[in-house]
Amino acid sequence: MAAFQEAERQAVYRAIFERRDIRRFRTDRLDDEVLERLLLAAHHGPSVGFMQPWSFIVVRSPEVKSRVKDLFERERQAAACFYDEPRRSKYLSLKLEGISEAPVNLCVTCDPQRGGVVLGRNSQPETDVYSTCCAIQNLWLAARAEGVGVGWVSILKLPQLRDILGIPPHVIPVAYLCIGYPETFPEQPMLESEGWRRRLPLPDLVSYERWAPPPREAEPS
Repeated sequence: MAAFQEAERQAVYRAIFERRDIRRFRTDRLDDEVLERLLLAAHHGPSVGFMQPWSFIVVRSPEVKSRVKDLFERERQAAACFYDEPRRSKYLSLKLEGISEAPVNLCVTCDPQRGGVVLGRNSQPETDVYSTCCAIQNLWLAARAEGVGVGWVSILKLPQLRDILGIPPHVIPVAYLCIGYPETFPEQPMLESEGWRRRLPLPDLVSYERWAPPPREAEPS
């Protein structure tokens, strides 16, 4: 049978439902064998036209991490101006990265030129980035199964990140990830437990045959 056995199915769904964006890490080293398995899982993600647009930059150097952390801190402070009090102070109090603490940082990139003319991509060229995100999700779920935490740091300006990591101008840095063993896997996403956002009800997001707008979400306090 093509379907998994019950225990196997439950393991897949457990990884999905217990995946978290981790920001607090232990200092334990992440074994090379574990990292290799996570990268292999990512590399088996689906991609349009089998273009496999992703590449992976593994960062362990404290010096490189420090430069990325400085970039994050500048952007975090700049982003605070988008909020009024008391939400601004709440935003600044949130732990939004683990760049220095995580034993491994990983930048996942997308090369739009890989593969030349790619089957199935001419109508939607942005599917190269979508495919890269599928690879990232594969890595994230595999990490949860390994007891490894992953945190996505999005508060980074891409031109500066390109400069730090030597990424060519045509290559897109899609995700900067912090990877390591977490202090804990929280029961809820941090932004949910902190009252920043709530999980939307699934029935509000499903329509049939034609688009139906979801109910307007209340503004966060």
